[in-house]
Formats: sequence, C-alpha cells, structure tokens
Amino acid sequence: MLLKLLRPSRLLRLAKWLAFALVIGFVTFLGTRVWFAQSGAPLEPWHTYVPREMTIAELDKGDWATFLKEEDRIFADVTREVIQKLPEHDRVPSNRYFAGSVVYPPSFSHDWNRSYTLMPEGEPKGAVVLLHGLTDSPYSLRHLAQRYAADGFAVVAPRMPGHGTVPAGLTEAEWEDWLAATRLAMREARRLAGPQGKLHIVGFSNGGALALKYALDALDDPALTRPDRLVLISPMIGITRFARFAGLAGLPAFLPAFAKAAWLSVIPEFNPFKYNSFPVNGARQSHRLTQALQASIAAHAANGTLGELPPALTFQSVMDFTVSTRAILTAFYNRLPDNGSELVLFDLNRNTKLGPLLATTTSPAALARTLPPLPRRFRTVIITNIDPDTGEVLERVTEAGATQTSERPLGLFYPPDVFSLSHVALPFPSSDGLYGTNPSDAPDEDFGLQLGAMAVRGERGALIVAMDALSRMSSNPFFPYVQQRVDEGIAATLKAPAP
Repeated sequence: MLLKLLRPSRLLRLAKWLAFALVIGFVTFLGTRVWFAQSGAPLEPWHTYVPREMTIAELDKGDWATFLKEEDRIFADVTREVIQKLPEHDRVPSNRYFAGSVVYPPSFSHDWNRSYTLMPEGEPKGAVVLLHGLTDSPYSLRHLAQRYAADGFAVVAPRMPGHGTVPAGLTEAEWEDWLAATRLAMREARRLAGPQGKLHIVGFSNGGALALKYALDALDDPALTRPDRLVLISPMIGITRFARFAGLAGLPAFLPAFAKAAWLSVIPEFNPFKYNSFPVNGARQSHRLTQALQASIAAHAANGTLGELPPALTFQSVMDFTVSTRAILTAFYNRLPDNGSELVLFDLNRNTKLGPLLATTTSPAALARTLPPLPRRFRTVIITNIDPDTGEVLERVTEAGATQTSERPLGLFYPPDVFSLSHVALPFPSSDGLYGTNPSDAPDEDFGLQLGAMAVRGERGALIVAMDALSRMSSNPFFPYVQQRVDEGIAATLKAPAP
C-alpha cells in the first residue's frame, strides 16, 4: 500500500493539488485584505505624503545640529504639503493636522513631537539618550527626561525617522534608519557628558529594542560609545506572529487602486503625540528589528560576551498585548550571566471582581510558569497585591542567585477599577496631562484632550474612535516606583569607578 502511495505519478498529482491549494489560499488572503482595506475609511493627506528623512549615511556623518536643522525642514515640508493644503472636510477640532484644532501640536507651549535636549544645573555628571516607541514621539519619555536632568544628567531625546510628523512617514522608514539615529544621539550624549561622564540609554517599546541592539553592537564596534546602564520599558524583544506576515498583507498596495492595503488601520488622528493609523510596514520593521536583535543576543551568548553588556533594568507589565513578556525572558534574561541586571514585572490587580472573566493565561500560576525556576542569574521583582481591601501593592524580590523571596510594602495602590497595566502605560504618571487618570491642571499640561481621564461609558457610535482605544490603561499608578528605581540606578552608576 505504501509503495502505491509513493509512486511518482501519485506524488506528482499530490504536489499539483498542494500547489493549487496554496495558490487558492494566497489569492483568498489577498482578496480578503483588499476587501477589508477598501471597506475602511479613505486615505487622507497624512496617509499619502511621505516626508524625506535623512539617510543612514547622512545620519552616520551628521551631528546633532545637522539633525535638528533637517528636522526643521521636515516639519516645514509637512506644514506646506499637508497642513496648508488640508481639505475643508478635514478642518475639524479633533484633527491634529488642522491648525485651528485643540490638538494641533505647534499651538502648545512645547511640541513634544520634536527632538530635544535638556541640560542640568551645573556641569553634567553624565548623559542619557531616550528612545521612544513605534508610532510614538519624544513625548513618551519626557517625565523620565525631567528626572534625569534633575539628577544631573544631560538629556538627548531624538525623534526617530518617520515619527512625529505624519503616519505616512512609517510607510518607508526602516529599522536601520532608527538605529542610525540612535548612534547619532549617542555621539551627542558623549559630547555633552564629556570623556569621563556616565552614559545611559532608556528605551520604551520599539526604543527598548533599539537601545539593546545598540549596546550589543557597541560590544563589537570600538567606534561606538558603550553605555554604562540600560533602562528598558516594555521592550520589544519579541512581538506577535502576525508581524511575520505583515509584508504579505501589504502586497495589494503595489496596485494604486488598492493603496489602502498598505495600512493595517486607518483611524482619525486626534492624538497630538502619537499616530493612530498604522501601516503594514510598521509591523514589518518591528519584526525585522526583533529578529536582528534576537540573533545578536544569541550570537553574543554563544561566544560568551553577553556578560559584557551594562546592567539592564527592565520594567514590564505581565499583561502586554503588544510585546511578548515571555520573549523578554527566553530570548534575553535567561541567556544573561549575572551582570547586575534586573526584571521588574507589574502583576494584575488580583483584587478585582473580574476573576471568572480573566483569561487563564493571567492566573498566578501562569505568571510563575513564565519565570525560570530559582535560582536565577538576575534580580526579579514582582509588584503585586498585598491587601485585599485597600489594593495596596508590595515589592516581592528575589535576588540573583537566591532561592528565598523578600517582601516590602510600597504604600502604592491599584485603582479599584483597573485590572492591569498595559504596554503603553508604564512611562506615564497618573498626573500626565494627556494620558493620566488624574491629569495635572498646569497650563503646560493642557494638550487639548485628557485621554486617560475619560470614563468611557455611553452609547456605541457616539465617538469617532472605537471605545477599546480609550479603555486601555494609559498611565501607571506605580510610576513613583519606576522613578525611584531609575534614581537608584543613576546613583549606583555615579558611584561606580571609571573603567
């Protein structure tokens, strides 16, 4: 029977049927993508105009002054080609690209879409580079920037190519462009810190992947300045499987009639400092970056040089819809030798009355299975509930190499109506003017909207955006703890002897 099945004629027919099935599946996939794309909102000027950014060669040859000069040109181009040519139907109060809008970034006291530097009082003790995330802007790490400046560090916060201007900028950007911008920012940080000043890199989400990739590259390239410390916030070390096929999802866009297929979502742009629309290329570049990063980690682990990385302090929500918490452990922390690195995990609010509605993957047992068994080569901290009545949280610490755990109440509380943090929440305090649950009323914190303070209850169809976009937790009630731990890292770095 087996010999009959293996006859060449039968194998040929089987191969033809498999090929036919693959073709049908591929055509169905493309047809579905075209249908979904064409059924969505139409493309607007900010989806079609692509500003010309600096090339990798220009970034590698340029300095910070050149970078800022080119950025001025890019924003002027966007003003001329998008804002000043805006169709009448787009001149609405919710559109960040309408000059009369309440969310028009240039009308604020500071446009946080742009690159910036902060200088401390007196001579800098060091310098830090802050790398924002995908679709984001330098706004996202401004609170830590202010903290670093208060602690005596010069701050360099670059706008990554394709960001802060129009979403179409991400249709052509590549992760290598972002890494080149990181190298330029590190050169400026070294200049501001002086030859002996300490250097830190702080990366959020996609910026966390760039920070780690740069630090690994610096182990191999003596021309790159090595950082003394890494701070990673929701780092994009691994992402969802869909991104692997994002390039295929955009194939119909090669035909002008199906240009919208280049977008995974086309949403009104009401957020002044973050894109709402998301192109296929954004997902593709994130996947390419994580693949390159994981390969670099594995290569350094294999040749025994991973321990030469500076200590990494990572903050990560156990619940993260964007990046893989497991990949942070399996692809990075589990490979690290004991070099003083630490992982801080923000647990769910175990006091909510949503127990039966929470996925089984969020149970305490699931969290325990995510972590490797004791002892571990890195310090582990879990921020979790202590008091079933008040929602107070504690710091549950397991030191590197230890098998015992210690606990310390933090005097911080999980809001009773919040069941978890999220990928986007960690770098924002509750007082943040845009994302905070209790936004500050200071004049320089007025950004036209208070997205984090909205109680999203009402009838469906009343808002221009889906309710789930506003119900996602957007600030961190435990941000004082994040600041405290960053401060401790700064102090430890400054006490360390020069190499």
